[in-house]
Amino acid sequence: MSNTPENLRYARSHEWVRDDGDGKVTVGITDHAQGELGDVVYVELPEIGRQVAVGEEISVVESVKAASDIYAPVAGEVVAVNEDLVDSPETVNAEPYEGGWMFQIAVSDDNSELLDADTYVASLDAQD
Repeated sequence: MSNTPENLRYARSHEWVRDDGDGKVTVGITDHAQGELGDVVYVELPEIGRQVAVGEEISVVESVKAASDIYAPVAGEVVAVNEDLVDSPETVNAEPYEGGWMFQIAVSDDNSELLDADTYVASLDAQD
């Protein structure tokens, strides 16, 4: 069973969202997603200042097995990206919920359908 912290919310497309409490959220991919991808070798980060809609393709993660689109789990403006992933993309595998975060969004509209940890895990079980 993958690691799924209770304090985060999750998109069905396997992004996690941490509310930073200041109108911003930090986003990355779940432990399940990085496990499915395998060894991450490249992360394409979004541009700071970019406006995104819920479900819009925002980033790409490439592994030795595949490339996978990352989608915006909330609408808003990209205000920060994790530059460390440029030189160390494998951090996504090692620390998906800490050092492997990808970007921050200043939320303009949280009309997304984010799941709590239990519901996300149940959705994974339903896929198996």
